[in-house]
Amino acid sequence: MHQQRIIYDDTTVRRFIIASVLFGIVGMAVGALVASQLAWWQANLGIPYTTYSRLRPLHTNAVIFAFVGNMMFAGIYYSTQRLLKTRMASDLLSKIHFWGWQLIIVAAAISLPLGFTTSKEYAELEWPIDVAIAVIWVVFAINFFWTLAKRHEKNLYVAIWFYIATIVTVAVLHIVNSLALPLSGMKSYSVFAGVQDALVQWWYGHNAVAFFLTTPILGIMYYFLPKAAERPVYSYRLSIIHFWALVFIYIWAGPHHLLYTALPDWAQSLGMIFSVMLWAPSWGGMLNGLLTLKGAWYKLREDPVLKFLIAGVTFYGMATFEGPLLSIKSVSALGHYTDWIVGHVHSGALGWNGFMAAGMFYWLVPRLYGTKLHSPKAADAHFWLGTVGILLYMVSMWISGVTQGLMWRAANPDGTLLYPNFVETLLAIRPMYIVRFVGGSMYLVGFIMMAWNLWKTARAGKAVDGETTVVVEPPAPTPVAEPVPAKAPTPGWVQVVTGRPLVFAIAILTVTMFLGWAKPVRAVVLMGAIIALGEFAWIVTRRDREAGRPSWFGLIEGKPLAFTVLTLIAILIGGVAELLPTIMLKQAVPAHGQAQEPYSPLELQGRDLYVREGCYTCHSQMIRPFVAETQRYGDVSRAEEFIYDHPFQWGSKRTGPDLHRLGGKYPNLWHYTHMMDPRATSPGSNMPPYPWLAEQRIVVKDAPKKLALMQRLGVPYSNADVDSAEARQKTQAEGITADLAAQGVQVAWDSEMVAIISYLQRLGRGPQDLPAPSEKSPAPPDRLPAATIASEEGR
Repeated sequence: MHQQRIIYDDTTVRRFIIASVLFGIVGMAVGALVASQLAWWQANLGIPYTTYSRLRPLHTNAVIFAFVGNMMFAGIYYSTQRLLKTRMASDLLSKIHFWGWQLIIVAAAISLPLGFTTSKEYAELEWPIDVAIAVIWVVFAINFFWTLAKRHEKNLYVAIWFYIATIVTVAVLHIVNSLALPLSGMKSYSVFAGVQDALVQWWYGHNAVAFFLTTPILGIMYYFLPKAAERPVYSYRLSIIHFWALVFIYIWAGPHHLLYTALPDWAQSLGMIFSVMLWAPSWGGMLNGLLTLKGAWYKLREDPVLKFLIAGVTFYGMATFEGPLLSIKSVSALGHYTDWIVGHVHSGALGWNGFMAAGMFYWLVPRLYGTKLHSPKAADAHFWLGTVGILLYMVSMWISGVTQGLMWRAANPDGTLLYPNFVETLLAIRPMYIVRFVGGSMYLVGFIMMAWNLWKTARAGKAVDGETTVVVEPPAPTPVAEPVPAKAPTPGWVQVVTGRPLVFAIAILTVTMFLGWAKPVRAVVLMGAIIALGEFAWIVTRRDREAGRPSWFGLIEGKPLAFTVLTLIAILIGGVAELLPTIMLKQAVPAHGQAQEPYSPLELQGRDLYVREGCYTCHSQMIRPFVAETQRYGDVSRAEEFIYDHPFQWGSKRTGPDLHRLGGKYPNLWHYTHMMDPRATSPGSNMPPYPWLAEQRIVVKDAPKKLALMQRLGVPYSNADVDSAEARQKTQAEGITADLAAQGVQVAWDSEMVAIISYLQRLGRGPQDLPAPSEKSPAPPDRLPAATIASEEGR
């Protein structure tokens, strides 16, 4: 045996920390700006690139992928090397990973304000950037698993389990949700449409939160919290239960974002049930983190690192209580589309991720630069400023969201709406938007204080790479005289595959599959599944009774390939069970009426402009089966009405009213006026004006290309439709411009304004509502009076 000195690659860790802090400031500053725009519409600045609808996706992407993403990579690179007692396998791959990820972030920061977006929440980036993300993620995965292969520590610590789950699951989520056909260098259409696209998107969207913002941060918690507390993890067995239950259950929960929508009821029910079940493993992880500090709570008085880490774990507990609560149908009916969801998301992003990041940075930077933290008092001030800020944010959004939900459904004794004007709700919650801006700004100031503190700490020392010494066994000598006693055989794949927990789990799934989800047996099946999961958790955590033999989990813990494969199977079960029936079977998407007519060339151009301007960030296109919604908006939305929508536009937040039945509701002049000056039609609205739409021109020659691509996606355009697209586009546009001209408004037929008006006039109108191609539009009145232009609704 001989000793080998290992010098860790901490340069990459330092780079990711610097990037995380810098992009964190940028992302939160943009967040403060968009929060101010909701309270004061003038803060949109009157230019396309700074409107709320374009900056909001930039804010979410910057916080999730730039701030938390870089923080996550810093924590993974630092802890993985020390847990495996080896340097990362390839310095070159580490550099490619770092610089590639930063280039992706820069590309996002440029493209999103320019309007290049897929409109799919948390996945707005266009196809070339999606390809780059996949490539860099593969580079990261190769480096990570290569490092696992050359490790000097046989058993995999808890944190490594969560890192494996993150790498595998994010790859699956990103690839499936990003499937699209490109139209041009920065424009594509999702291969999924309508209901299928909605399910795939929120299967991705919910699990992006799960496996990008949760599982890697839990791995970081399991490493850095015990280090900072100088205590072992409270319960190793609880960590096993926490991991496997979380990984298996989380992947099923995505449909809870689509309750009461046109999604099939069975998928909604599955999403709700598994979301409620998430309470147990999520709180198991929270308690495991908090109880790690058992016997050392006094350290919170003096150690700002522990303050941030423990507060972060507490926010994780709050967010994972609130999430399952909001997934219950009756609660979702009130909370969905309101600011309550915004408050919930930020309690996780800023409370859980942000505080865990701060705690990790305050612990790491002094060690990476061989010095002490510059100012513990400034770190304490940051803690209290951030805590008060995020609480103000959350409470204001809770109040705002409940107010919205109650006002939208409030009715007079005769059953009519008490607040028929949508803007009344907006005016009622404006004070909460101001409080939200104040709270978010406080959090940002605290974060900037942290950046200053870390910078001063780094300046006081110099970069230091960690190192360790490991004992390496030399190759066994060839026996000459006496044979060397054979070692006990290492348990192989047979023992892994035939292990009782795996066989037991397969049996449960098989029985469940055969019983199906028929209503008479659903309750029995679910109760049995829950009991079985508890039994499974008990079995995998106990040692085999036979002396000298490890538990089944002990077998796979030392086999990274087996562990990774089983993790992949655990996450694929839920995804396959929910996605394949909805995507592959026509019967999975019920039809209750006449299907949608394909969009005309001009309407398709207008739809793309609707997506570019980010209208989906404030408006939904999904009328739920509630009396108040049908009174306010019109008939309930049906699944077949979205079959040609690539991508879907159901939305997730109503800052303005639902638009699904907007078509034909107002004349063209109303839409023109509303886009040029929203307050002329909707007094009190906080919507920014869009005057550039009247000046900018559509690319006329794109129309046949778009129809041809839609043909490939299954939209029933004929070749004649494609060939005549330009002519049909001009004919429809000239009808709208003639209507506007008769009322004193001059606008070019190929202006973006005309195209987007054509799309808005089409929303929610079936074939029976559309004029025949030969029919002429009715003659417009000479001029609409101001009383007619003013609307009862509007953002």
